[in-house]
Formats: sequence, structure tokens, C-alpha cells
Amino acid sequence: MTKRWWPWGLLTLICLVLLIGFVLYPLSVLFTNSVRDDTGNWSFAGFVMLLNDSEYLQALRNTLVLGVTVTTCAILVGVPFAYLVARYDFPLKSWVAILPVLTIVIPEVIVGQSWLLILGNNGLLTNALSDMGVEIPSFYGWTGMVISMTLVYYTYIYLGVLAALKGFDGSLEEAGQSLGTSPLLTQWRVLVPVMMPAVLVNALVVFTLVVGNFALAMLLGARVPLLSVMTYNTFVSEMGGSPVLQSAMSVVSVSIVGIVLFLQKRVVERKVYTMTQGRAPQAKRLDSRWSLLFSLGVGFIILASLLPLISVFVAAFTETSGPVMHWGQWSLGSLERALRNTPEPILNSLKFASLATIIGVAFAVMVSYLTIKKRTVLTQLLDYIVVLPLTISGTVLGIALVQTYNTGWLVLAGTSTIMVLSYVVRRLPFAVRNASSTLFNIPESIEEASISLGVSPWMTFFKVVLPAMRASIVSAAILMWLTTISELSTSIVVYAGGLETMPIAIFRQVDGGRLGLASAYGATLVTLILVPIIVSIKVFKINLFSNK
Repeated sequence: MTKRWWPWGLLTLICLVLLIGFVLYPLSVLFTNSVRDDTGNWSFAGFVMLLNDSEYLQALRNTLVLGVTVTTCAILVGVPFAYLVARYDFPLKSWVAILPVLTIVIPEVIVGQSWLLILGNNGLLTNALSDMGVEIPSFYGWTGMVISMTLVYYTYIYLGVLAALKGFDGSLEEAGQSLGTSPLLTQWRVLVPVMMPAVLVNALVVFTLVVGNFALAMLLGARVPLLSVMTYNTFVSEMGGSPVLQSAMSVVSVSIVGIVLFLQKRVVERKVYTMTQGRAPQAKRLDSRWSLLFSLGVGFIILASLLPLISVFVAAFTETSGPVMHWGQWSLGSLERALRNTPEPILNSLKFASLATIIGVAFAVMVSYLTIKKRTVLTQLLDYIVVLPLTISGTVLGIALVQTYNTGWLVLAGTSTIMVLSYVVRRLPFAVRNASSTLFNIPESIEEASISLGVSPWMTFFKVVLPAMRASIVSAAILMWLTTISELSTSIVVYAGGLETMPIAIFRQVDGGRLGLASAYGATLVTLILVPIIVSIKVFKINLFSNK
């Protein structure tokens, strides 16, 4: 019994205690606060107030409508895009196939800021058209949110459908057509059912991301009431007071995501089609006219989705006078102010993201090893708890942590610790997924052979297992780094004076109309994200976005 308990049983228990303390317990505090009144008695007053608040109900409706609208638009863009890439040859196809992935790593706060640089009230394109006497509708509100979110989230649909199409056995289509069925009807009856699970899974992922979106909703939403923004504003207004309303709003947000994930599981299970992996249909070579048309179509989508990446660097080197951007006049003034005069957000981002990456990856490696190689009842429970943050938006997670550790024997609110803690908890599921990617392929016989030679289980883990996990550990570290250094929704809730990070600085500068300084921070942030990705691909030969 002692042999089985040491050391893996003890490590499992330690991991469980940490996850219960920083994931389950904060959620339980949040749910408990939502069903208490200002005096601490049990009550549903918070939910009653929400049901009687017309503005809140409008925000709830707007959030659901926005989620459905953006998800529909993402499907309309992502599915045809994936089909064109999978089935046809056209110029620059190899670049077209991979460039959309870059939209995932561009921080949403930079996406919102960049669209304001282009189509905001003082945007480059807005001013250029105005000089020609053309007035365009405001980009704030529904228009800006739907366009910007679609161009960010269509990539999830695109990647999922592309993977399904590449695994499709083309002989099924050939068999259908050999029976006299038209190509279009054959694809409808054979190809669409096989693609549907990939579409549904990723569509529901997009919906949950839109519902929990904070950066784009806050920067572009203008006066459109939305649940994520209202929850944050309520948290700010209730700071130091009763947490009833913010807790009730947070519980509603978690419930929406939970219901969607439940529906996802039920619907996808009914739509799953088992297929033996076969030869995908050969990509068709198009004639010059159609080839040009396809290239222009997909090129326009890629250019629009990567426009934030381009514009933020252009704006970082543009001369500014307060809120006014002097397009065409180049200057290093904004970068100098960001790097030399106010470098604290950059230094804080580097410090917090580094600590979160080190702690998160170490914890993720241990959790993945325990849940895959040392399965027990406790490790199964560990496996369930570790994915819980996927159901929580960043704003809600931040509120839960602040409510839990604002008073009592362990006060973390207002400290650097809660910043790092929030990053680790928020991104832990992604790190665990990547850290575990190679563990399934490591035979247990290798460990058993090492132990039989007198090496302790603990040393075997370090000398045998960790070297074999090298690629997945590096992948987990890079993904942990790029997602934590760009995190806004959680950090905007938990940060205090002196703990401002680059995403927070960008958000505040955009809110104050200082787009030049915001762009300088944005260019620095994007550089710190892209450099590790390039290094991991070129040096370590790691494909961060592989589905394998």
C-alpha cells in the first residue's frame, strides 16, 4: 500500500488540493454569493433583480443574438474556405492554408484597437473616405463586433472542417456518382454528414467564445449592452460592497456556457459517423480565370483577418499628437514612450507570463502524467476538475478569485500572486492537453525496465519520461506563454495599481484615445508572441497547431 501511495498518490492528493483551492472553492464562493442577500441570508434576490432589470435582459438577449450571428457568419466564411483549400489548387495555396492560423495568436485587444485605427472615428480609411466626400457608417456597435469577431473566430471552423475534409475517403463520392447521382447531390448526401460533427463542435466553441468575449465587446460595443461588459461594470461598481449582482451575473454566464457544452456533447454524439481513413480526393487544378477568382476571394478574407497585425505595426511608427494620428508621417516617438518612459506594463507582462508559464507547465506535466499513466479514482477526479476553467470566461474567473481571496486568512487580491494565479488557472487546460499529447505513445514497459534496473520511480520520471515528452512540453510552454502574455479579461479584473500589463495598458490607452501609444505596446506584445512561435517552429521543429 505504501509503495502504491508513494510518490504518485501523494502528488495526486497535492494536485487535487491545489485545484480544489483555486478552482472549485472560488466557484463555490461565487455560486454561494449569488444566492445570498446583502445581510448574508439565503435569498434569490440577485436573480430577481436581474429578471426585473430591463437593461440586463436586453444585455442577455444581445449576447445570445451576437453569439448566434457571429457563429453563423464564421460558418459561412470558414466552411467554404476549408472546402476551397481542400479540393482545389490555386496560386499561393500553401500560404493561404496556414495564414489564417495567425488570427488565433493575435490578441483580441489588438484586433479591436487595430480596427479603430482603420475604421474608427479618426481612422485611416474613415478620414481618407471623408476627404473624398464619402461618409461611412460608424464601426462602433453591432457592425464592428460582428465583423471583427467573425474574422477572428472563423479560423476555428476552418481548421476543424479542413481536418475533416482531409480525412474523408474520396471513394465514397466516386461510388455515389457511379450510381448516376449528380456530383452536387452526392456531396450533400455523403460529404455533408461527415463534415457536420466538425462544424457543430467548432461552431459551439465559437459561440462560447463570443458569449465570454470582453476585449472586442468593450472596445467596439459602444452603447450595445452585453453580458460580459455589464458583469465587469457591475464588479467595478460593487467593489468593496455586496457581491450579489456580480455573482448572479457570473452564474448566468457560466450556466449559458455549461448548457452549450452539454448540447454540444449530445448533438455531436448523435451526428458522429465512423469512417475508415481513406484517400482524400485529388485537388483539382483550376483554369486561369477561376484560379484568379479563388485567389482573390480567399486573399481578401486573409488580408482582412490579418489587417490588425499589419496596422498595429504601421501605427506604432506613425507620428501622433495626442489622439490624432498623422498617417504618412513616421516617428519613433510612441515606441520611445512605451519602451523608455513607461516600460512598467512591458516588464510586468514579461514577469507574470514567465512565472505563469513555468508554474503552469510544471503543474500541467505532472497532472497529465498522473491522469494518463497513474489512473486511479483520484486522478479521474483530477482530470474532471482541471478542465473546469474551460467553462468559465476570464471575467467570471477573475471575479471568483477576487471574491474568494479578498479577505480571510489568505489575502491575494491586489498582489502579483493573484495575477500569476489567474493566468495559470485560466490556461491550465490548454497546457495539460499539449503536455499529454505524447504520453499516450510512451510504452509503460520503458518505465518498468528502468525501475527493474534499480532506478526509483521518481528518478525514472525525470530521466526517462520527461526527455520523451520534450516536444509536447515545449509546445505547452509556448502556448502557455502566448495566451498568458496577451490575457486581458481576467487581468483587468484582478489587477491593482502598479500591476498593469501590456493588454491592460493597450485597453486603457485606446479608451483614452491615445492610439499611438496603444499601438507601440501592441507592436511590442505581438513581437513577444511571434518570436517564440517562430523559434519553436524553426529550432524545435514543433507544430503548435497540429491536431495530432
